[in-house]
Amino acid sequence: MLHTATSLFHSLRCDGSFWSLRLVDERSESLAVRRDVPQPASRARDRGAMVTVYADGGAGYAATSDVSVAGVQAALDRAARWARSTASRSVIDFRAVEMPASRGDFESPGVDVPWPRARWYEVLAAESRAARVDAAVVDWEASIELRTAEHVYLTSHGAQVRQRYRFVMPGLSATANAGAVTQTRTLRGGRGVCQQGGVEVLARFGFEGAGRQVGEEAVALLAAPECPTGRMNVLLMPDQMILQIHESIGHPLELDRILGDERNFAGTSFVTPDMFGAYRYGSDLLDVTFDPTRPEEFASYGFDDDGTPAERAYVIRKGILERPLGGLLSQRRASMPGVANARADNWNRPPIDRMANLNLEAGDASFDELVRTVQNGVLMATNSSWSIDDSRNKFQFGCEYGRLIEDGKLTRVVRNPNYRGVSASFWRSLLRVGNDATREVLGTPYCGKGEPAQVIRVGHASPACVFGDVEVFGGEA
Repeated sequence: MLHTATSLFHSLRCDGSFWSLRLVDERSESLAVRRDVPQPASRARDRGAMVTVYADGGAGYAATSDVSVAGVQAALDRAARWARSTASRSVIDFRAVEMPASRGDFESPGVDVPWPRARWYEVLAAESRAARVDAAVVDWEASIELRTAEHVYLTSHGAQVRQRYRFVMPGLSATANAGAVTQTRTLRGGRGVCQQGGVEVLARFGFEGAGRQVGEEAVALLAAPECPTGRMNVLLMPDQMILQIHESIGHPLELDRILGDERNFAGTSFVTPDMFGAYRYGSDLLDVTFDPTRPEEFASYGFDDDGTPAERAYVIRKGILERPLGGLLSQRRASMPGVANARADNWNRPPIDRMANLNLEAGDASFDELVRTVQNGVLMATNSSWSIDDSRNKFQFGCEYGRLIEDGKLTRVVRNPNYRGVSASFWRSLLRVGNDATREVLGTPYCGKGEPAQVIRVGHASPACVFGDVEVFGGEA
């Protein structure tokens, strides 16, 4: 697609001080076997272009699915008119913005390695059959979504970026019922298992063979007591930690949200600009990095959608807040450092500040040591519900699966484990961080933000972690 995009770019005309073309071509295929019945394959293709123009100090953009020269030229002309008509009302004088002139490529691991559809269906069918371990299992499914994408970004300042992706998103679920009790167990929360690459993604998570496990755990939850209520320690497994990181660190640190851009749609943030460099976000054990450079992680890339090269950076170090998640334009507005996270979810949306791969760095404790740390508490795994206020501060999360920890040992399974807290103090209760053996590279394909809405891919890697004196309750509390 690079040759096509370059030829198109050189056929266009614009008198703005800066202009860019971002051409996106994405293809997806979804396969599933539900209740041992193969479902029809779903395939889609989405292709289009976004153009951005800076003119007379203003900025404008326009998108089109007509990627002919005439179609994109018409969009470019609309963007130029919009830039000039809004120049007097802009919060930034775009004449002073120096856009990067990056040149480079990025590719997912194994982006061109095929794996036949028939083989995918074989794997899904085997896991579907294995999930029905008991007559109490009333619904079960194995699925996978495969997505490939090519993005090309060209600018009048000489930027030329080509990025090719392959995303793999497998899922397993089993739902069991006994009278008035229904419990569902999934593999890492349904779509938490999502990485870049190929068939090796399934092997990494033990997908083949996991069908029986989710079925057995769903049945076990039927007979389990409700999670107890009280203040106690919690051991959060990685597939719950990713939600905790996402909601109470990722979204609050997005710089456009801190500047008020999300206020009328998805809320603001309890974080303010003066906190950076001094605010104690968590205990000394909390180290969080923005890292789009880990090859297999879901939101890895070489450059963001404004052409800024991607680099690993600490946002929280030893519990102290260091920098926000803000792309080039937000950095300019706030006069603060940020990261390469100006991202758009497709060709018909402009880049905004989005977390990409936001990771909690591993500590030194083995899983057994984490358990021994807890005298009275609950292990919680796999998010099932979430709620957080519009400043991303007070939260309440529920999990699929819990086990009591008594006197440093795992004991009974409990169902409907929930906990609540306040972001501004919860992370300070971090008592122990698991080592790399407890860490998993997970994520979500469906992070929503923006107006008009954007649903984007995000990666999170985290070890298991222990938190102290947490408010815990069960489903009947």
